[in-house]
Amino acid sequence: MEVVLDLNLWITLCSVGFLAGLIDAIAGGGGMLTVPTLLTAGLPPHIALGTNKLAATFGSFTASVTFYRKKLFNIVFWRTSLIFTAIGATIGALTVQFLSVEFLDRYLPILIISTAVYTLLTKTVVHYQSTLPSSSKALHGKQAVQGTLLGFYDGVAGPGTGAFWTASSSALYKINLLYSCGVARCNNFISNFCSLVTFIYLGYVNVLLGLAMGVFIMLGAWVGAHWAIKLGNKFIRPAFVIIVIVMSVNLTYQAWLS
Repeated sequence: MEVVLDLNLWITLCSVGFLAGLIDAIAGGGGMLTVPTLLTAGLPPHIALGTNKLAATFGSFTASVTFYRKKLFNIVFWRTSLIFTAIGATIGALTVQFLSVEFLDRYLPILIISTAVYTLLTKTVVHYQSTLPSSSKALHGKQAVQGTLLGFYDGVAGPGTGAFWTASSSALYKINLLYSCGVARCNNFISNFCSLVTFIYLGYVNVLLGLAMGVFIMLGAWVGAHWAIKLGNKFIRPAFVIIVIVMSVNLTYQAWLS
């Protein structure tokens, strides 16, 4: 699908992409900015979701590589999580084709706002443990359920997935927010990539726009990941709260007042 955009809108979309990449790398939730922006640009909801996946994949890949290189994510330890995230995301993306444009137009903004409000009001329990929990059947069971549910959500909608990963990982595994961010970024990349492949198959991606935003999301993600790693938990927690407040106000305006 081709969408004609003027220069000012291109600049806006790329600027939002950079900010979204920055936000996603720090605390998750960048999609709560990019999806409404793509909808405002005139893309139908199916195309907006697919194009967002292409752009978001750049950012989540950059952030996940950064966390992995800093030894804040262990692929072998989280393998169950990665596998079930991929399965859930693929099923979720396939589900989108059965949802009408009218349904998505009406309920996607409400879903995004609800996600932002929930994230804002839910108090994240902060843990400071700097080691991973012991491997067990119960732990792998948690990873499977968490990966399937959040992967499915990311495939169907996506906004706020990174924030959900960060908060739930800290609560489930009693690890600090920096490790939780590593889990969130790497699993978010897997769900983004699997969803993207499915959306491309379904023809729901504006490639040119997705690539343009993706480059700026990647730059934002690189900056955000290094900020989070350098400044640690004391920076991540307040940034997380501030980001959610700003996104909630923005989404309320986009859905009800624009």
